[in-house]
Amino acid sequence: MILQIIQKSEGVRVDFLFYIEAKNRYCKLWSEFISQPFANNFQPFTYGFYLLGNECLFIGFLFYPVDKVLYFCNITKYRTDFMKYNFDEVIDRTGTDALKLEALKPRWGRDDLLPLWVADMDFRTPPFIMNAIKERCEKEVLGYTSKPASYYQAIENWLFTRYDWKVSKELISFTPGIVVGLAHVLKCFTQPGDKVLIQSPVYHPFFLVTEHNYREVVRNPLILENGQYKMDLDHFKEAVKGCKLFILCNPHNPGGRVWTKEELEAVAEICYENGTMVISDEIHADLTLKGFTHTPFAKISEKARVNSITFMSPSKAFNMPGLASSYCIIENDEVRKKIRNYLNASEFSEGHIFAFITVAAAYEHGTEWLNQLLDYIQDNIDYVDSYLQKNMPLIKAIRPQASYLIFLDCKELGFNQEELVDFFVDKAHLALNDGSMFGKEGTGFMRMNAGCPRSILEQALTQLQKAYNNKFVD
Repeated sequence: MILQIIQKSEGVRVDFLFYIEAKNRYCKLWSEFISQPFANNFQPFTYGFYLLGNECLFIGFLFYPVDKVLYFCNITKYRTDFMKYNFDEVIDRTGTDALKLEALKPRWGRDDLLPLWVADMDFRTPPFIMNAIKERCEKEVLGYTSKPASYYQAIENWLFTRYDWKVSKELISFTPGIVVGLAHVLKCFTQPGDKVLIQSPVYHPFFLVTEHNYREVVRNPLILENGQYKMDLDHFKEAVKGCKLFILCNPHNPGGRVWTKEELEAVAEICYENGTMVISDEIHADLTLKGFTHTPFAKISEKARVNSITFMSPSKAFNMPGLASSYCIIENDEVRKKIRNYLNASEFSEGHIFAFITVAAAYEHGTEWLNQLLDYIQDNIDYVDSYLQKNMPLIKAIRPQASYLIFLDCKELGFNQEELVDFFVDKAHLALNDGSMFGKEGTGFMRMNAGCPRSILEQALTQLQKAYNNKFVD
């Protein structure tokens, strides 16, 4: 915990930092702190000591020295790295209008399916985000809001600390969701009939937002090799010709690839030379797993920097997609001015009252929570992969390098796509994403969400194994 002592006397301010190592119990932390000797015979007097939930510790002090000069102590940054978050807890999401539950019957005609399809997690949204919302609601005036300085500062610090990417406030623009942002970029920089390049199989809204806006989709199919997708750069060089935009999924969804610097460098060079702007969707960047390194596309090279728009958001990593709090980063002055004028013309750049404080809370206080989450997700991925290899070898997991989404290669089951979906729904009673929705290259695949408590995964795989054994095991 970092506590800051601020001296206020005759216009002089002196800052002192005290580093307090958390112990097993908060009361012990408290007693040890107040028993420590302070310079000039300071006597601490508490004016605030309380817990919110079981996670966040806030302490405040007034210091009265002998000479009556006031000293103030405030928490400038509270640490949660001594907290152990419980990702095993099963959260009942009934009655919350959760899409993964409410859409079961309309989509599959039944509501007795275990939902592992929508790409949100079944973990509690982190306490520091919920506390930010609660504290704001306690003000009891839900008026018009502006973007606070803390919003921009949190983004700048997060990108620099996590990706060594130095971004200034001037380059950041709010967008009410990444897909919404993609749609605006399409309308701003292309005309009906223009060509847009994508790499299938890929996040299906890339197709939808392009085709629904009457642009032509051009496909550069990815190659599945040794259990991982890779780019077909030879085909890319030909396919990109005449395309106004290339929508890059970085990291990739549904395959979970973290693209290498070499792959991204090649893409940047080819697109720049062909006059094709790159739109990089990096919403899964913060979910990059250990052993892999995410590189923001705009950092790759000067050609990438001036010829790209990057979309990011804490919504996936911190399980807050319902807050619609995304942003884009544009380093090209001319491009940035054009898209901002477009967004401002319809007030799309204005966020709701919780959009900014929750982003700041996630980026300011979320490092340790995210680290623990990623460890848990990695264990879930390992569990799924191991279980399939041992019990259902005809189904193979494409191990994601980023994200909690696992693309299941089911081609060896021998089903056509309709039969495959029926097998998962009618026999295993699971609601997963039909792989063909990500493009024809996704035929023979199903996408599973492993961002859930282990017990849910165990139940899902048990149900799947029962269906598998009934069909393939004598």
